[in-house]
Amino acid sequence: MILYFRKSGAKLQKNGQSTKQLRDFLLSESYSMVQFVYLINTIKKEKRLFPLSFLNEFVPLQQIMNEHKIINDPVFGFVKIPTGLLYDVVSHPLFQRLNRISQLGLTSVVYPGARHTRFQHSLGAFYLMSEAVKSLTEKGVYIFDSEAEAVQAAILMHDIGHGPFSHVLENTLIHGISHEDISLMMMEQMNRDMKGQLNLAISIFKDEYPNKIFHQLISSQLDMDRLDYLRRDSFFTGVTEGNIGSARIIKMLNVKDDKLVVEAKGIYSIENYLTTRRLMYWQVYLHKTTVGYEKILVNTLTRAKDLVHSGKQLFAPPALSYFLQNDVDRQWFEQHEETLANYAELDDSDIWSALKVWKHDDDLILSTLAKDLLERRLFKVEVTEVPPTEEHVADIRRRIADAMGISEDDTHYLMSLTEIGKDMYNPDDDSIGILYKDGTVKDIAEASEILNVQLLSKKIRKYYLSYQRV
Repeated sequence: MILYFRKSGAKLQKNGQSTKQLRDFLLSESYSMVQFVYLINTIKKEKRLFPLSFLNEFVPLQQIMNEHKIINDPVFGFVKIPTGLLYDVVSHPLFQRLNRISQLGLTSVVYPGARHTRFQHSLGAFYLMSEAVKSLTEKGVYIFDSEAEAVQAAILMHDIGHGPFSHVLENTLIHGISHEDISLMMMEQMNRDMKGQLNLAISIFKDEYPNKIFHQLISSQLDMDRLDYLRRDSFFTGVTEGNIGSARIIKMLNVKDDKLVVEAKGIYSIENYLTTRRLMYWQVYLHKTTVGYEKILVNTLTRAKDLVHSGKQLFAPPALSYFLQNDVDRQWFEQHEETLANYAELDDSDIWSALKVWKHDDDLILSTLAKDLLERRLFKVEVTEVPPTEEHVADIRRRIADAMGISEDDTHYLMSLTEIGKDMYNPDDDSIGILYKDGTVKDIAEASEILNVQLLSKKIRKYYLSYQRV
């Protein structure tokens, strides 16, 4: 049996509802089976009231139901992706590649559940963007359908340029170019494939579109990117203290003087958001074991690249081999057309495949580092608030050289000194405005009674000294 709705939205004779209301009702999935059967019977009876010449004005129910593809997300539940441009973005090979890029790099060495992907994060950010557009529209902020679709497409693609293990390999396999720059290159490639349908989305992403609130939804102190990754990373790591009220924050969003603001009722959610973000950075993203493990991977690829440049034949999948053989920076990307294609082929599996071969290599340093990664043999990590002394570093170098029978010059592959600085809130960079009923706007630093914004905005510096255990 095929059910039909009338395109013109004629009134149903039995209950006076328009077919559009019925359509929205069915898609809302909020009906009972008894209500559904009643609707079916009502629609069947209505169809008989029209002559056959009206049949071409009807569309099958199945066609209406196919206007959305539904993905079950463990964090937000059912995520509806409209067929058309947005579904084409999700289906594109450059977007599907994000299924093979881990969201948190090597954080699973500390939190085993943290194995979610950039693909999942991008879908979550899309869901939150859809909710934000809906909430703002309900408050009278006029948003064209084309703008809504474009900002949703932009948030889907915002991380598309990430390399293997997310941020870990920037300045290792490539340098002088950020993943945001590569994301834009990939967006432009997708735009060519889609014959210009992403022009508006790219304009919003580049902050060239006149209405600035759309770019703020993608990149700001309260963008949908951050609201998703904090919630999602908290979920998958099991760090429940990191959970934020993203739904509440979105419901409190509004626009004042062409800027996104938060209504005063949402101030407590913002206070929780800022303190939660600080906790997640130091407890998850910058956990000393994760930082040390990432340095092993960075040093492994550095050693492999140096060996290849010295003439050694080293196994690597083709895409990885391209970046080991060449010194790739922004200029190289611009001058060599094949670079982006090779980058698009590169994902986490290329690195793991190479490591499994390199652990048997005759180069002691490379094989040691590869085994460290594959067998979870972690670097020793010392975290201090002041730089370690040169004498301490030199002593570690001597001990590693003596234990492994290598020169002290080569010990830099087996250790790393990193300075990490992070501030959780910068009011000068991109403040969070609180909107009061009288129309005035105050920065959260001024509006909050309990939040120590001076502490949150203070740039904390820590020194991570990581080295091979011998």
